[in-house]
Amino acid sequence: MNPIVASDTVIEIPVGSAPVACVDIGGTKVAVSVADERGVRGKVSEPTATRGNNDALALQIIRMVGQSCAAAQVRLSDIAAVGVSSCGPFVMREGLIELAAPNICGGMAGTARGLPNEWKTALLEAPLRAQFSQVRVENDAIGALEAERRWGALQGMDHCAYVTWSTGIGTGLCVDGRILRGKNGNAGHAGHTYVSDNNDALCGCGSVGDVEGLAAGNAIARRFSAEGYLDAATLFAAAYAGDARAVAIIDDLCRVMGRTLFNMAITLDLQRIALGGSVFWHHRDYLLPRLRSHISGKLRALTDGVELVPAGLGERLGDCAALALVLR
Repeated sequence: MNPIVASDTVIEIPVGSAPVACVDIGGTKVAVSVADERGVRGKVSEPTATRGNNDALALQIIRMVGQSCAAAQVRLSDIAAVGVSSCGPFVMREGLIELAAPNICGGMAGTARGLPNEWKTALLEAPLRAQFSQVRVENDAIGALEAERRWGALQGMDHCAYVTWSTGIGTGLCVDGRILRGKNGNAGHAGHTYVSDNNDALCGCGSVGDVEGLAAGNAIARRFSAEGYLDAATLFAAAYAGDARAVAIIDDLCRVMGRTLFNMAITLDLQRIALGGSVFWHHRDYLLPRLRSHISGKLRALTDGVELVPAGLGERLGDCAALALVLR
């Protein structure tokens, strides 16, 4: 076994394992790496393709797998499987997954959302299967959940969830030791549950007032740039400097996210929720106690013992999520 260190966690890949490609698709970027007994390497990353025809993303991934193989000195023909951990939702077309991702497909919310395309869906699984013999596509939160249960902060947990607070907001759910997927692999889209009638919170899915439209990373820029908070980094920097308005905004975002986590915990009777994603991860020490305050001590029969913890795999989670989908 060859150990790979991700944060403080050792991941072991069996000696003799054939090379696999790990693809992490987000609303902001796509990252691709190759993994085998020598480790995870050859990582390449680019902004997510959102221009051209609706096969642009799939073609980008195919090209990037080739680039990653070249960087890792692995022959493309030796790739045994491709694991794709992707933001969702998914739709099924002739049994194959296409993306209906609000942060990629501009045709969902229309021109008000500002994406440079009119895609209702983006092709994904069909073009990949035309190039590679084995492909597994899962929602990125499900991939992250599998990785966290295998190597990270959710090891040994039969009733748990992974939540990403990033460009979008996604959730992977496990109850009674079984990962929930649903009819099209979309179980856990808590980011699109309604929590407010706030009219300035247009989500990329076209809804107004859902969790993602209110609190996701791209919602911060969309809702508060006129006040000088151009993105999440600007907002948190202002809060750390003592800006009372920035602190109030973050507290409101935490109220939205905290109540979402509370609803999830009591609906599914969870033991532990692991949190990741760029917004949370870069500000986890500031956010975690605020989020915990919306669960701790409330309806104790259902919340006592519920833990909110940072993802154990840290910033390597995207790579590990795709790897967990194809590493047996």
